[in-house]
Amino acid sequence: MTTTSLHTPARTYPSLRAAWIPLAALCLAFFVEMVDNTLLSIALPTIGRDLGSGTTALQWVTGAYSLTFGGLLLTAGSMADRLGRRRVLLIGLAAFGSLSLCVVLVTTAGQLIALRAALGIAAAAMAPITNSLVFRLFDDKDLRMRAMTVMIIVGMSGFVLGPLLGGTALAHVRWEWLLVVNAPIAVIACVGVRLGVPADRPEDLTKDTLDIPGAALSVAAIGLACYSLTSGVEHGWLSAVTLASIGGALAAAVAFVGHEHRSKAPMLDLKLFSNGTVRGAALAQIGTSIAMASVMFGLILHFQYAYGWSPVRAGLANLPIIVTMLAATPLSEWLARRFGHRIACLVGAACLAGSLAGLSWAVGHGYAAIAVCMVLMTVGLRTVMTICAVALVDAMPSNRTSIGAALNDTAQEVGSSVGTAVVGTLIAALVTTQLPAGTWSSGLVTSFFHGERVTYALLAVVVGLIAAGGALSLTDSHSVEEHAGEEED
Repeated sequence: MTTTSLHTPARTYPSLRAAWIPLAALCLAFFVEMVDNTLLSIALPTIGRDLGSGTTALQWVTGAYSLTFGGLLLTAGSMADRLGRRRVLLIGLAAFGSLSLCVVLVTTAGQLIALRAALGIAAAAMAPITNSLVFRLFDDKDLRMRAMTVMIIVGMSGFVLGPLLGGTALAHVRWEWLLVVNAPIAVIACVGVRLGVPADRPEDLTKDTLDIPGAALSVAAIGLACYSLTSGVEHGWLSAVTLASIGGALAAAVAFVGHEHRSKAPMLDLKLFSNGTVRGAALAQIGTSIAMASVMFGLILHFQYAYGWSPVRAGLANLPIIVTMLAATPLSEWLARRFGHRIACLVGAACLAGSLAGLSWAVGHGYAAIAVCMVLMTVGLRTVMTICAVALVDAMPSNRTSIGAALNDTAQEVGSSVGTAVVGTLIAALVTTQLPAGTWSSGLVTSFFHGERVTYALLAVVVGLIAAGGALSLTDSHSVEEHAGEEED
């Protein structure tokens, strides 16, 4: 480690304790962008009353953030690898904090939707970079694994605690404060990054020009794909708008692949996918996110509607996930050290599939049974997500780590969209397209439980195949040492 002054950040750190300032700042940035995914969901009824908006508009209050966030991840990662990772992160944090303050000027649903879309753009500039910068803080592989564990726990905590924090805050303040609070958090994160994260060295960045056509095509493909999933639930899978979105996403994806193959300076070098670690890690991450998003979305409906619980109580019901994320750390690390990444991820995939299969039974047998399945699912999430995140980023060339992190986050965002859409679609098809407010009749509750059983049984098969297929492409290494272009075990 290089001895430096407070204003010249260390290049690397010998321990997590020594890196507490930059690590805390990066975790804070990651937390705020993840919690923003779910924070407003609990406030939608209040927002609807205040702004006089309908159901469709309220869906876009959350959907606009997801679409711009997911659509721009690869573009932001590509820009960071060219312009500087710390620089782009600081710009993203400044934009995120400043835009959050603009909520006090919002008077219509359309303005709020536009603001949420802009926040998604700023968050996309933060997400892949916070993860890639963690790798810069440490040379030691074990420290990188532990730091990534901390990041994932913080991110998952933000995603899970969003409804709980939002529900608690709404009991005391107006809904606008749920966004205003982002500003001081962004300021603190900016200071920590500036003090603790070293500036980018020219040799660590790629000299290629920015691939504008590739960026535009990737945004179109991912954005239209995410919208088609949302549209399928809202308008129907055979509706004109959904079919047009799917067709547009496919056309943009084909054009993107063709352009990247021809480009001398591609945004995403498709040859990277010849590396089994990159290919398998991305696939497994999609599987884990399908499981996480489907369970989170399904259980929010289960607890608040079928059980009639308050938002605060429903948020507290998710605490087994947070506790297990912390408690499962030694188990997941032991699996990786003892059996290697391939076997450890296969064990994690089995936990994911087993938990979803268990939920198909547990939803009709009370909260205790559901909590056991949540614990098993989190063990699988913790194992697969951490190993695959470290493996994917570390398998990239040193001047493309932000693209590696962006690939990791994009895979998770795609999986989250698929999981939410699958649950929403199946519940709508098997139960009802309109979830009534207030206490449900016993007949509707019984129908809802049946819909959940079918949904989780189907997801158990899908997630098991996807996650296990990705795990099989990983190496047997006990530490992540692959680099793009190297032969796999």
